[in-house]
Amino acid sequence: MAAFAYSAVDARGRSTKGIVEAASASAARQALRARALLPVSVEPTATSAGSPGAGVAGLLRRRSGAIGARALSLVTRQLATLIGAGIRVEDALRTVADQAGSARIASLLITLRAAVLDGRSFAQALGDHPQVFGDYYRASIAAGEASGRLGQVMDHLAAFVETRARNRQTVQLALLYPGILAVVSLAVITALLTFVVPDIVRVFTARGAELPFLTRALIGLSAFVSTWGIAVAGLAAAAVGAGLWLLRRPRLRMRWDRGLARSRLTRGFVLKSNAAQFAGTLATLTVSRVGLMEALSAAAQTVPNLHVRARVEAAAGRVREGASLSASLSEAGVFPPMLIAMVASGEAGGVLGQTLSRAAEDQARDLNALVAALVALVEPAVLLLMGGIVMLLVLAILLPIVNLNNLVT
Repeated sequence: MAAFAYSAVDARGRSTKGIVEAASASAARQALRARALLPVSVEPTATSAGSPGAGVAGLLRRRSGAIGARALSLVTRQLATLIGAGIRVEDALRTVADQAGSARIASLLITLRAAVLDGRSFAQALGDHPQVFGDYYRASIAAGEASGRLGQVMDHLAAFVETRARNRQTVQLALLYPGILAVVSLAVITALLTFVVPDIVRVFTARGAELPFLTRALIGLSAFVSTWGIAVAGLAAAAVGAGLWLLRRPRLRMRWDRGLARSRLTRGFVLKSNAAQFAGTLATLTVSRVGLMEALSAAAQTVPNLHVRARVEAAAGRVREGASLSASLSEAGVFPPMLIAMVASGEAGGVLGQTLSRAAEDQARDLNALVAALVALVEPAVLLLMGGIVMLLVLAILLPIVNLNNLVT
């Protein structure tokens, strides 16, 4: 069976698009006619030769695109329930696709099912859609398939995705007001510098007297914004785009991540967030009875910072050579002492999975507290910054008025 993207017309003349499964393009057309649809175009979602993933990925770019965090959370939970009940992956994908309320999600799931029916593993099928299923998601599925405990891994994965979606929504809501405030304030300040300030200061400059430094600086800034504002904004956008493009190069990305992991300003947050991600993944896979080496390999691939990931992979290599997990993580030098101590305790007591779960909860709790503190500081910081800028604008305009007698010639 293969998946075909179709465009058809129903009995009322309305156009419809979607995905249909069939053995061939002619069988797909027959299936559409059986549903009282007149096929206009039927195209395979993957090539019959070469790399089938390229065709699937192309279809995703044309039709599915990324899906929201809440949709991914719902799909993961449904798949976890079905697979945990002993239903085959391809059947679970078909069931969830039939129940999907979005054509985009249904198309994605049917495309995944077609790849599985073609003989590829579930993890390999997910690999065709990296913008939907991240490294952690794919690595967890791969480890679950390799260990034969996909159902348990999917259940833990669903809980993780749901928690991450909930935390992301909380942070977004917390940053919404400061973000709106910053954008509106910048727009108002730019409008003042471009249209209002020149007319106001013209009254003072016409007198020919020397103005205060702050007022002269404001006049120069206003002239600069009026003349070069659009060009500077374009250059800034181009610089950001070029920086993001350069960070896609592995060597430059490694240097950047190494700097973030070693800088005093960012070291604490970067290492804590990566430790929480690693501990959570390793705990999920270990509790699901995935082998330690497989769990370590999968957990290493989910660490976002490349420098930290390289250190974790080196630690996994030492474990493979016979060293203990706690000693290897300690030698890596990128994990907090509390995490290493709990891992050592779990190894000594033979309850590594449970200990890792508690350690992951502690790391996640510490990270959430840090993020909450940073988010709480954003709003007053934005208020102080914008208030300070407005105060400078007001002073630049009021100082000549206060010194009006000195401006008279």
